[in-house]
Amino acid sequence: MSNPDEKLPLRAVLKEMGVSRAAFYRMRARGQAPTLIKMPNGHLRVRRAEMDRWWDGLEETA
Repeated sequence: MSNPDEKLPLRAVLKEMGVSRAAFYRMRARGQAPTLIKMPNGHLRVRRAEMDRWWDGLEETA
């Protein structure tokens, strides 16, 4: 079972979604991507729970 508070690096999110960084940012601009967290060191992360909610939302709109 995954930890819902785990913070996934953007690289892992892109791999899981199967999209490029550019495609992710286009989706983000349209409000269709998981919410990013900017860490104090400038790295971007997505909470596992947010990623799971995003996947669940795709099922509802299909």
